Amino acid sequence: METPIHTLPALFKQLGLPDDAVSIDQFIASHSPLKPDLHLSDAFFWNEGQRDMLREEILEDADWAVVVDQLDVLLRKGRSE
Repeated sequence: METPIHTLPALFKQLGLPDDAVSIDQFIASHSPLKPDLHLSDAFFWNEGQRDMLREEILEDADWAVVVDQLDVLLRKGRSE
């Protein structure tokens, strides 16, 4: 398996969100846990552009897909260091 091309901070930056570690941790803490049957891109806290980007990356198994999956996991169980 190849290592991800993108990082979690890079994904947050791409989504137009603060991308420092503290902001990422706060985002995950305030938006988790997601319900098991909810698709990441359907969560209420995304705007339309963010939603489209997340959905597209997963559907196309694009280069951001690995880190989008990582974010999905973190939002389902919270971030553990």
